Amino acid sequence: MLVDRLKDPAEAAAYLEAAIEDGDQPALMLALRHVAQALGGVAAIARKSNLAREATYRMLSESGNPELRSFIAVLAAAGLRISIRPAAPGRRGRRRSRATASAPAREASTA
Repeated sequence: MLVDRLKDPAEAAAYLEAAIEDGDQPALMLALRHVAQALGGVAAIARKSNLAREATYRMLSESGNPELRSFIAVLAAAGLRISIRPAAPGRRGRRRSRATASAPAREASTA
């Protein structure tokens, strides 16, 4: 069962990393909610992370859009943390933010 497997920090980390790789924020929030449920429930994670229970439920909904510090607090309460590492070869520059993607257009229009 998924919830049982997510009690293992390595399994939970792999599950969340897969959700992040997909780039689908609602799926990531749902995955984080599954991890929270495996670790005693959203209310328990809210207590451990010093966040309001209602706010944590909202954050972990499909429409949740947490601030970075809240996201990090929930991860820490689950015994996890964010880690940044170089992208795999051939993936560099594939995803660009809207601001980055529009920068060359702005530069070209001012030249």
